[in-house]
Amino acid sequence: MQVDELIKPFPIKEFHPFPRALLGPGSHEIIGPEALKLGFKKVLVMTSGLRGTDIVPKIVGSLEYHGLEVVLYDKVESNPKDYNVMDAVALYQQHDCDSFVSIGGGSSHDACKGARISVAHDGRNVNEFEGFNKSENPKNPPHIAVSTTAGTGSETSWAYVITDTTTDPDNPHKYVAFDDAAVPTLAVDDPVLYFDCPTDYTAQCGFDVLAHGSEPFVSRLNFVPSLGNALKSIELVAENLRAATWNGTDLAAREGMMYAQYIAAQAFNSGGLGIIHSISHAVSAFYDTHHGLNNAIALPRVWAFNMPVMYKRFAQIAAAMGVDTSGMTDVQAADAALAAAVRLLRDVGIPERFTDITPTTYSKCRLGQGPTRFYQNATVIKGDDADIDRITRHVLGDTCTPGNPKECTFETVRPVVEHCMHGSLDDLLS
Repeated sequence: MQVDELIKPFPIKEFHPFPRALLGPGSHEIIGPEALKLGFKKVLVMTSGLRGTDIVPKIVGSLEYHGLEVVLYDKVESNPKDYNVMDAVALYQQHDCDSFVSIGGGSSHDACKGARISVAHDGRNVNEFEGFNKSENPKNPPHIAVSTTAGTGSETSWAYVITDTTTDPDNPHKYVAFDDAAVPTLAVDDPVLYFDCPTDYTAQCGFDVLAHGSEPFVSRLNFVPSLGNALKSIELVAENLRAATWNGTDLAAREGMMYAQYIAAQAFNSGGLGIIHSISHAVSAFYDTHHGLNNAIALPRVWAFNMPVMYKRFAQIAAAMGVDTSGMTDVQAADAALAAAVRLLRDVGIPERFTDITPTTYSKCRLGQGPTRFYQNATVIKGDDADIDRITRHVLGDTCTPGNPKECTFETVRPVVEHCMHGSLDDLLS
């Protein structure tokens, strides 16, 4: 028999690269000299605009002060769309740019990664690179990623997530591309830039971090180099998310979340993810809802789903979240981890079901406001049988699903999705 028949499903594990990084208060202020050091001359800056803040003008000003030419693309959308990427590629080519800077959260960084891959392949559509290491040219333009949220960790990972709007308009598709060539050249994480992040986004992005830490810690890959960072990131979220959410200028809390999101991304970068992310991708594919919010709603249900095959690991998660597990069995401690996650979700004010989301549930909600006919018609999350079925099918095709520790089939995953729509979190704890 072949080795891969004897040892399934991940006999050989791969450690993926990280970029150089600058972390800490004030780090964004030296982006101009850093860009010069990297040889930047004409930069395409990609961002959502961050309107209402002075972050983009300050960073653009720093670049221009140091003699760089700047072309600005500030139309990146939440859950970045393929046309965001391709519009940026066209602008890059039109102005003969030689480098990229992304400013924002995961949407800006992911769209920028996709644009770099496309530019390196003469403007081919970004959707051609869905999957694992689909790019053929390992060299693409240099990229500085400046984070303004403590969430995705996209500035240090090889993954980028794009919504494909070219598919069947009644069946949109959101995918993850993993590509070593997409890793940024330099990551910049400055907790001072998080001060302007709205309360609800801070909470939602924080649960993205908790998902990033917990999924590789229980992943089927069981990648040992990722476990330490994964567990420490969970501890940091438990210690800092409440203060970061409700006192946005608490520098210690913001810095704690900065490190949490950074090392959590480094954990999943090689340690894998699971169906918390797969459910989130599916729901935002159909409703354009915030990725971190989706993760927050899915996380308790997926933890409960996976616990029977990972009690010992969830017991360790409980301790990391501050639970005194002395005298508890692994099962009791795992249950306590779930209760701690639900308590945190409620403490930071996150909705508990997908059907609780309305256009006014959180700031900048795009429910019913998307750019295509499909999203304009999706004014409420239905949560009916047909909706649950299509979301479940999307989950089963997601590239994060194979890492989930418990086997996933339509029959096993559908009840999890249904509970995310209508179920009570109190039922999970009873």
